[in-house]
Amino acid sequence: MPRLETADDGFRLDGRPLRIISGGLHYFRVHPEQWADRLHKARLLGLNTVETYVPWNLHAPRPGRFRRDGGLDLPRFLDLAAAEGLHVLLRPGPYICAEWEGGGLPAWLLAEDGIRLRSRDPRFLAAVDGYLADLMAAVKPHLSTGGGPVIAVQLENEYGAYGEDRGYLADLAALLRTHGVDVPLFTCDQPADLERGGLDGVLRTANFGSRVDSGLAELRRQQPTGPLMCSEFWIGWFDRWGATHTTRSPADAAADLDRLLAAGASVNVYLFHGGTNFGFTNGANDKGTYRPTVTSYDYDSLLDEAGDPTPKYRAFREVIAKHAPVPAEPVPAPGPKLAPVTVELDSCAGLFDQAQLFGPAVTAHRPQTMEQLGQSFGFVLYEMELPAAGPVVLRAGEVRDRAQVFVDGQPVGVLERENHEHALAFTAHRRGARLAVLVENQGRVNYGTGIHDRKGLLGPVTVNGEEPAGWSSRALPLDTLDGLSFTPAAVPAAPAAPAVPVVGPAFHRGRVHVEEPADGYLALPGWTKGQAWINGFNLGRYWSRGPQTTLYVPAPVLRRGGNEITVLELHASTTPTVRLRDRPDLGPTED
Repeated sequence: MPRLETADDGFRLDGRPLRIISGGLHYFRVHPEQWADRLHKARLLGLNTVETYVPWNLHAPRPGRFRRDGGLDLPRFLDLAAAEGLHVLLRPGPYICAEWEGGGLPAWLLAEDGIRLRSRDPRFLAAVDGYLADLMAAVKPHLSTGGGPVIAVQLENEYGAYGEDRGYLADLAALLRTHGVDVPLFTCDQPADLERGGLDGVLRTANFGSRVDSGLAELRRQQPTGPLMCSEFWIGWFDRWGATHTTRSPADAAADLDRLLAAGASVNVYLFHGGTNFGFTNGANDKGTYRPTVTSYDYDSLLDEAGDPTPKYRAFREVIAKHAPVPAEPVPAPGPKLAPVTVELDSCAGLFDQAQLFGPAVTAHRPQTMEQLGQSFGFVLYEMELPAAGPVVLRAGEVRDRAQVFVDGQPVGVLERENHEHALAFTAHRRGARLAVLVENQGRVNYGTGIHDRKGLLGPVTVNGEEPAGWSSRALPLDTLDGLSFTPAAVPAAPAAPAVPVVGPAFHRGRVHVEEPADGYLALPGWTKGQAWINGFNLGRYWSRGPQTTLYVPAPVLRRGGNEITVLELHASTTPTVRLRDRPDLGPTED
């Protein structure tokens, strides 16, 4: 059985030298019917290994439940990697960062008051124990010691940037061994954090995107012998709403890759293929100000969101060929794309009118958090009756993350965590007016101590200084749209007159005929903010503030003939149409 070993001068596999030339490819950010294509393109680049995180929060949506269906069929992904002759570096967390919702930690952990994540808190370690037991039952046959492709497993993720409790790392290592991991373990940290994030007896690796010589020197200082490896060689970056699209020149990134390989180091390119934060899965950062990550995880990587090789792919292939064998096949051509078409969304359904379809309301003295409601993603709708007519000041301790406020169905304002907003003034025109607050989880923080990120209305919520009782809290996870009842959208009173816009939150639906499914991009010019689905598949969030203005549509979610497009618009649109395009728009870049 092949086994990876570490020697003073590098890696050995079956006793033969191995330089790991790897690329990041997260199976959960790629449609499963496209896994084989992406893995094939990894081999053609000259990679001998791929790396993937494992998102605990998707695999275990509830305590005691473990999913491995559809896009979560990790064993199938590992089999496909093996079929391409690729090794795998597996990064199961339990914390993964990855600009992913909550860093991959399941939201149900936060239902425990006072729980300390990424620590020796017995409640946290017990949950990790259960997760690793389920995960390794599926993965163990795919370890290299059992004939599979997984040659090494990561212990935690950049822990040195979060804490320095080596006892916690030792506990995790023991759990991995208990559950059958008999391949080498490794840690990864940024150079300045290598000492805090390491564990004796476990291989240290470093993460950086530039300053190659100093990064490798610090790794060697902390680890005098053994393989040199950069586990995250950053060749691009992620985007956040309201900023620009981040890019890095192919020549600059390729030059640093050349320096890495010339130094004899192993490498994992972050990322070979970024993919997409489908649905509600994007993370966020909060270093004093909350900043949610966009839907695209293009990352300016070697393959774009549709899996097409970029100029950076070609530049990296040339560099790799200087240091290792590269297949003789040519660089793959771009895949087919949809023909551009405009689609009318000609029916609508009000969210508030049909909120009961998504789950029962819970009545309590205070608004309930998402976690108290047993909910991970989506929205919470809070409702109550205002006690009197006249001026009202609504104040919340914390808004997590964006609250739209309505009185008798009419919008009166928005409170945004990103802008540090806590209070809103408006007028109630009658006693008993219905106050509704729709709160969107825009992504749990995925880095730093902010990962303890509960969602909804937190802290005391007051109306004119008083804390009213009798709040209704309703979870709106929107994990299915089945059962929604649509009616025809408003039509103009006369041919030349404009249609009366539908004020959100409302679902809009239309159909489009597709001759042959192919990759495409959904553009929503004139729409404000919301979520989009095609044939029930959640493409992710859109927001007019950008930078990205299109959502990637994977070919496998389409079918020949009729296809259904559904858009949840939270505010209003200037048009009843959306567009399918043949190219993306991820927004302007910095000069």
